[in-house]
Amino acid sequence: MQLFLSSFVRFPGLFRAIPRSGAESLASVPIQARKCDSETAHGSTLPRYTFSKGGLLAHLYYRVTSFVVACALAGALGYGQNTPAATPQQNKPATPAEQNTPPPPGGAQDTRAQGRPRAVLLGGTTKVYDAATVEQGQKLYQSNCSFCHGANAKGGETGPNLIRSNVVLHDNDGDQIGQVVHSGRPDKGMPKFPFSDQQVYTISAFLHERVRAAAERGNYQILNIVTGDPKKGEAYFNGQGRCKSCHSVTGDLAHIASRLEPVDLQQHIVMPREGGRRNSGAPGNKNEQIIATVTLPSGQSVKGGLVSIDDFMVALVDESGDYRSFARNGDVPKVELQDPLQAHTDLLAKYTDADIHNLTAYLATLK
Repeated sequence: MQLFLSSFVRFPGLFRAIPRSGAESLASVPIQARKCDSETAHGSTLPRYTFSKGGLLAHLYYRVTSFVVACALAGALGYGQNTPAATPQQNKPATPAEQNTPPPPGGAQDTRAQGRPRAVLLGGTTKVYDAATVEQGQKLYQSNCSFCHGANAKGGETGPNLIRSNVVLHDNDGDQIGQVVHSGRPDKGMPKFPFSDQQVYTISAFLHERVRAAAERGNYQILNIVTGDPKKGEAYFNGQGRCKSCHSVTGDLAHIASRLEPVDLQQHIVMPREGGRRNSGAPGNKNEQIIATVTLPSGQSVKGGLVSIDDFMVALVDESGDYRSFARNGDVPKVELQDPLQAHTDLLAKYTDADIHNLTAYLATLK
């Protein structure tokens, strides 16, 4: 408020003073400006200003605007100057009472007192547990928790997904998980378990390892999958699999292993239509569009690439590039499908694991 009032006397030149004259002064209002703080020192008084109605509105507008601008500048320049800076906490030596604190019951060591990092920090820092501890926790979890929360802790019929649980994400070596395990959640059907602190710690290690694996799934490395027998794969290609009836190792499959990695070759075997991450040069990647022929009751037929089909509708793109859709009622209209990859689809029910690995190993030799 003081800043607002002082603007009236410190910046009189910002506002248009209208002299007192008959016709110009529609509604003259005398305004006595308040003396400034240095008025007594200078022994001066401020003049009286008279404004027309329009001038008064402009006068108020600019003074309010100057007040807002002055407040904004004051806030920008002075905000936080009196706020004490945060000082980092220094490590304090343990008191005698803390040094003599007995270990928790059950013979487990208080790992948190040893300054161990959090198991999973929300900021992204993760902690890797030793394999033996994780294995112990997994066994304990499987025999006591998996029937509700699932074998991989991703949730079951009655228990939630623990990998996404806030309790697990904020847990530090069992301090949060232990509270739930020891108290249970009767309102949700979870009993309490009489686990020792060491057992809770191992379960915590297993759950945090599951969280870490989920968070770092992008770092998963595909191992060498060429574990089959190329000779047996060649025999399957030319014999039982009848692959050579459509493919040729000197034609469409020539040098296929130089264009696709083994994992992509195997992907095309088990998922022929949605096969590998690369489609260039993939087996059957050309002319693999399903062709649909729709025959109407009038006898007219429409043929084109299938877009979608279900019990109620069939849609296709005809030879002229137009989108066509037809309502289905049982077998009307008649729909015929020609799938160039149908032989691959039929083999999915016949493949054995050995067939897939042997065929992959054989194709990987075609460089």
